[in-house]
Amino acid sequence: MSEQNPTGAGFPVERIDTSKPHPARMYDYYLGGWDNYEVDRVAAEQVITMAPEARASARANRAFLGRAVRTVVRSGIRQVIDIGTGIPTSPNTHEVAREIDPSVRVAYVDNDPIVATHAGAKLTDTGQAGFALADVRDPKSILDSPLVRELIDFDQPVALLFVAVLHFIKDAEDPVGILRAFTERLAPGSHLVLTHGTTDFHRDAEGDAREVYRNATAHLTLRGYDEILPFFDGFDLLEPGVVQAPLWRPEGALPEASELHRIAFYAGVGVKE
Repeated sequence: MSEQNPTGAGFPVERIDTSKPHPARMYDYYLGGWDNYEVDRVAAEQVITMAPEARASARANRAFLGRAVRTVVRSGIRQVIDIGTGIPTSPNTHEVAREIDPSVRVAYVDNDPIVATHAGAKLTDTGQAGFALADVRDPKSILDSPLVRELIDFDQPVALLFVAVLHFIKDAEDPVGILRAFTERLAPGSHLVLTHGTTDFHRDAEGDAREVYRNATAHLTLRGYDEILPFFDGFDLLEPGVVQAPLWRPEGALPEASELHRIAFYAGVGVKE
């Protein structure tokens, strides 16, 4: 399958692995979606049993994505790279962005062929948006892909979205180096939108949830605030900095304290100096 044909047609059957849970499909289940398999649902329910905050965290993470996209587009950004976009769940990045400016271009990237099968109908059917099947661990393959080169002008500011991605990169895989390979290509004024799972607010659950993801296609590495903050090196953080996802520029009432305690994501947006 070429990157210009995001419908999923032409994938070898062996490329679609339904024998192991995939984080994108588990995330879809947390959000209440149906684009997942039994193996994903079983694994997700195991995580929810061990870490009841999983579903609330996923929804808070998704809500932050919408607020962050609106913020960067209102600041003048007109092109977005959404890394690890996951199963399309409306409103998607391009839908949120185009509520403000219909000219925004969006390049979606994910490593799951099943995400690609949905991309044609839900992500790339309105023009000025495309999907690349690629792995974040190979930044060059993404940055130099025909799809990204067609949609993104790296001489102009870009919004780079790393939403719920880096906690699937192990320390040995150098998450800082992977992120820097992307951000060094960005023009000044570009924005980094990032969320990351943490156990800072619910330390008892880390080991159990991590065990479930060891049987998935990507392992889970939860990090603390002091490990996440350096991802924004070279960027000026927008207020209120790196905070729990619901606390980043909330729209409407904040969750109750008991609910906020269950949100296992840090979130932040930075502007390249």
